[in-house]
Amino acid sequence: MNVWTLSWRYLWSRPLATLLNLLLLTLGLASMAFVLIAQDQVDRAFERDLRGIDAVVGAKGSPMQLILAGVFHIDVPPGNIPLDAVKQLQQHPLVAQVIPVSLGDNLDGYRIVGTTADYLTLYGASLSQGTLWAGPMEAVLGAQVARTTGLSTGQAFVGAHGLGRGGALHGATRYRVTGVLAPCGCVLDRLALTATESVWKVHDDMHASADMDEEDRAAIEADREVTMALIRYRSPLAAASFPRYVNDSTGMQAAAPAVEITRLLGMVGVGTRVLQGLGVVLLGVAGLSVFIALWGAVRERRHDLAMLRLLGAEPAKLGALLLCEALWLAGLACALGLLAAHGLTALMGTALMSQQSLAISGWQWVDAEWAVPALALGVALLAALVPVFSAYRVDVTRMLNER
Repeated sequence: MNVWTLSWRYLWSRPLATLLNLLLLTLGLASMAFVLIAQDQVDRAFERDLRGIDAVVGAKGSPMQLILAGVFHIDVPPGNIPLDAVKQLQQHPLVAQVIPVSLGDNLDGYRIVGTTADYLTLYGASLSQGTLWAGPMEAVLGAQVARTTGLSTGQAFVGAHGLGRGGALHGATRYRVTGVLAPCGCVLDRLALTATESVWKVHDDMHASADMDEEDRAAIEADREVTMALIRYRSPLAAASFPRYVNDSTGMQAAAPAVEITRLLGMVGVGTRVLQGLGVVLLGVAGLSVFIALWGAVRERRHDLAMLRLLGAEPAKLGALLLCEALWLAGLACALGLLAAHGLTALMGTALMSQQSLAISGWQWVDAEWAVPALALGVALLAALVPVFSAYRVDVTRMLNER
């Protein structure tokens, strides 16, 4: 007797009950898997984009806003800071590197970022075509920007004022694409990068008047600003004193990315726990449903079980028959649940990508996912425990004498 084949046939002899149990198990496992996958992917995205950045210095305001705007480019910066103040930070003994970041314009919703080549080195970025910018009004596009806009090396584009779509076009100043970055799965994929001088030139031309003389232009040069500065420390010990120095001794603020992201994840952790709780409830209901179905199967099939015993089947084999039904359900629900969770994560990643937000991949195995098959197996074994024991103790004589 092939126990697996017979249990499969028995399982689908009651299709409606089987589909209901399968649906409940799948929903419970999918919700648990989705939380594990999404949480891992978000953590990976934050880790990739925070690579090598110890602090962000910008205008006074919300430190979390500063991190979201300066590192992840998903918020509006609190303001600008003087270029001279940023240069002074470079002289600080605790600072190893300062990377200026200037914002203000966009290309079809993708931010145009004025910076230096060190910004690309920070993420280990490489070019898939062309070269880096060599001067003002030359730009390198991230992989997603190039793919969405259709721009390639040698073509020109104009930026729009503001950090989102709909701003006034800077038609008088055109950028020329000198290169396209290879996909990195990080924030660079959704940025158009250029020299800091490009951002200044665009806005100088926008505000310039016909009667502006050399003295006025010199005053503008003296008051240059950037949006923020990304800081790398010489030593981890700087994390204790450098932010306090900036916040207390200058008109700027310093925010620690690790601290702010930990606080952000703690805030959204409530929703994660709610979803996990929902998954536990669904798994509990599914386990109870499977138990009722298997218990009912023992009562419905008592004559079949007695006949199998009469034909020479051992008691353990009858118990295994019920156990295999539960395992079939668990295996199917596990496969469907993981597929649904990965598909939902992929949809979330597509939605985030369309909003120029975090880069999340739905089709990547997460180590924590091994908990999902373990959960499915545990629910199946618990639900089948009593029915299996009941099938094991079937009284052949009494069953055959029943009318």
